[in-house]
Amino acid sequence: MSSRLPVPELPDLGAYLREQRQSAQLSLRQLADRTGISNPYLSQIERGLKKPSAEILQSLAKGLQISAEQLYVHAGFLDADTQPVTPDVRVAINADSRLTPKQRKVLLDVYASLVGDND
Repeated sequence: MSSRLPVPELPDLGAYLREQRQSAQLSLRQLADRTGISNPYLSQIERGLKKPSAEILQSLAKGLQISAEQLYVHAGFLDADTQPVTPDVRVAINADSRLTPKQRKVLLDVYASLVGDND
């Protein structure tokens, strides 16, 4: 019998996605509509039953208006050390509980217009 030490767990992608979705005040269905990813599959990702591909993570990042790199780190595709040092403004806006959904949208739209990201 081989006694191996447990491998340290990667950050919980499902919990992180759920937190980001809730911060953006989106239901699973709304996120599914934004991303083209099925509601059941999104639910399985959030519950840790499925590990999404990089392409799925890219779609989720776009739908949540967050950094794809952050999702790659949480999924174990990138090391946290390879993260860019610059903060993700979209994440900060979505995470600020003092803002209303309308205020978040306005700020995200203004930011997108300033950085030339009109997706």
